[in-house]
Amino acid sequence: QVQLEESGGGEVQPGGSLRLSCLASGLIFSSGDAMGWYRQVPGKERELVAFIESGGSTMYLDAVKGRFTISRDNVLNTVYLQMSSLKPEDTAVYYCNAGHYSDSTYFPRAGYWGQGTQVTVSS
Repeated sequence: QVQLEESGGGEVQPGGSLRLSCLASGLIFSSGDAMGWYRQVPGKERELVAFIESGGSTMYLDAVKGRFTISRDNVLNTVYLQMSSLKPEDTAVYYCNAGHYSDSTYFPRAGYWGQGTQVTVSS
């Protein structure tokens, strides 16, 4: 049984940094698998922020390129999202997901979501 648990959210001032962690228990990373970070604000659809596939390739939402970095530690079975130069528009609940990767596209797997961690960027 796969369980995902996010941590690291909080409140930070604009320009600040946070590192989110996603511990993936029971997950075996295979070719074609990927891990993604999403975010959601009330009234809007959940959007893909970044993903990292089994070969190490990464993709980022245009709005976060150059500010966010996704990485993983295979020994700790943890995926990270380092967020820098945070802006108020980055405020959201951030979720991690275990999914698939094909043709440069991330496909989330239903039911493979964490509970989310709140990130608030405010002065």
